Amino acid sequence: MQLNEIEFGNAIPIDGYGPDFFRVAGTLHKAPIVVTQKGVFSWGGYDEINTLVKLADQIDVLFIGTGDEITHIPKAFRAALEDVGVAVEVMSSPSACRTYNVLLSEDRRVAAALFPIRGV
Repeated sequence: MQLNEIEFGNAIPIDGYGPDFFRVAGTLHKAPIVVTQKGVFSWGGYDEINTLVKLADQIDVLFIGTGDEITHIPKAFRAALEDVGVAVEVMSSPSACRTYNVLLSEDRRVAAALFPIRGV
């Protein structure tokens, strides 16, 4: 089997994740984060919608990583993003990280808002 290294160009992939952390561009983050093609920043959770709405002209899809398992997100949160043209996909944080990286490697306009998985 031939393995090919994924190319991200100048985009910023998620390097890894584990109990209570994400690693992005070599930096450890121990709180909820938002990762875009251009950078990473802390995120206050569902109450911090304005930061994500401001990304609407830069992304088509936002992956919401809800932690260890898929959970429902607030309806108003989803509606606010969809009202500005951002598709919202909800999944566990590990799935959101992987999906974000795959679509980022395809040069898609994506971002991920992620809650860490719980510590063991």
